[in-house]
Amino acid sequence: MNGGLSVNRLAWKLLEKLRGNSEFYGVKVQRGECGATVVDAGIKARGGFQAGKIITEICMGGCGKAKIGFRHYGKFELPTIFVYTDHPAIATLGSQFAGWNIKEGDYFAIGSGPARALAQKPKEIYEKIGYKDEFDKAIVVLETDKAPPEKLMKRLAEDCHVQCENLALILTPTASLAGATQVAGRIVETGIHKLTMLGFNPKAILYAWGCAPIPPTHPKFVEAMARTNDAILYGGTTHYIVDYEKEDELARIVEKAPSKASKDYGKPFLEIFKAANYNFYKIDPNIFAPAKITINNVRTGKTFTAGEINPKILMEALIS
Repeated sequence: MNGGLSVNRLAWKLLEKLRGNSEFYGVKVQRGECGATVVDAGIKARGGFQAGKIITEICMGGCGKAKIGFRHYGKFELPTIFVYTDHPAIATLGSQFAGWNIKEGDYFAIGSGPARALAQKPKEIYEKIGYKDEFDKAIVVLETDKAPPEKLMKRLAEDCHVQCENLALILTPTASLAGATQVAGRIVETGIHKLTMLGFNPKAILYAWGCAPIPPTHPKFVEAMARTNDAILYGGTTHYIVDYEKEDELARIVEKAPSKASKDYGKPFLEIFKAANYNFYKIDPNIFAPAKITINNVRTGKTFTAGEINPKILMEALIS
């Protein structure tokens, strides 16, 4: 545990707000045969900005806030999600990171949210940030366009060490507005994950803020997924306040942190994906980062920044 901070406890309060006002949020709430709560935020349900906003906060384990406004990207204005947190490592890597590959028979979904901190998925991330949640309720957010089978719900409850009636699953198709909103809301997490991959200690991040455009929806999954990536890679901005001793090392890491540091940079993500034969593992992992990253070191007061918003590629990818 981390000073008693429970991401599932905090997120469950948001879940109660979501399911208690389902008509307002445009979601449909049902109970599985095992008793698990299933929230449809865009498969058959209407969903929307409000659902995407609160699901973003649930994904962050109640340790971050989100709001929706707009920003100019070149000549265009796009709806934009702004997120911030005073508990960056736990909110992002400890909860929001989509790091749980969930499979049951022919059903597959990517899992994120606070339930990961109970199941410790993937374990190496929790060892790195030194966090484990302990709570009797669990929430997992699934990027999927299909309802999960009962067998999977029971297994997820077991993985999280909770009773099935204390498990909640939120379903967010990427092609839905709620899905696009909550993926864009991962902007801070994307930056922290990239910094961690570059050798930065995520526990040195004290506070974090970021924003990314919410892309226009597309009915086809691949196109919708590509647009959510483009929103972050070419339109996402992050700002981190850190306490870091080795400032020369910090400067080098920041230069390598934005998406521009990738050899695949400069094309819409759909083109990058096609060139890789639709195989994520053939894409340069350095591309998965915000367009712009700024870090303020409280130890010296110095600020480092790298990358830039690329309106040209962003519009080519999103307005087509």
